[in-house]
Amino acid sequence: MSPTSTKNQPAADPTAPDTLAIDLRTAVMRTSRRLRVEATGEIITPGQYTVLALLNGSGPSTLRALAESEHVQAPSMTRIVNALADQGFVTRSTHPDDGRQVRVDITDAGRTVLAEARSQRTAWLAQRVAGLSEEDRLVLSRAARIMQEMSGK
Repeated sequence: MSPTSTKNQPAADPTAPDTLAIDLRTAVMRTSRRLRVEATGEIITPGQYTVLALLNGSGPSTLRALAESEHVQAPSMTRIVNALADQGFVTRSTHPDDGRQVRVDITDAGRTVLAEARSQRTAWLAQRVAGLSEEDRLVLSRAARIMQEMSGK
């Protein structure tokens, strides 16, 4: 048998920390990507959804802080915020402490579209979960709790 053959080598232990970390990362990234694409809808883009969610959770923010939070360049964030403002989902105002900065805040219309997008995401995922066996749903429920604890929530 050649040294590169894996025919008779034992499979990696699926519970080994490194193997499990790879499997979890892959599953989380694929699921996240599908949620972003499948359930954002035609009204807002995934990037716009994220900005609305940040503003809804943390309150008004500067363009710079939003760009840093999303790890994008300022011009990219400006385009996202401009599109949201054009649709009436955010407002821009002068920062009260520094007139050179722009402060961005979510509007009631932004909260509504955010809630609709979240609803779509939940419905998309619920549809897939509904197709699982009760045993698999119990496993996922436990996994969800464990992952929330791991992420510090």
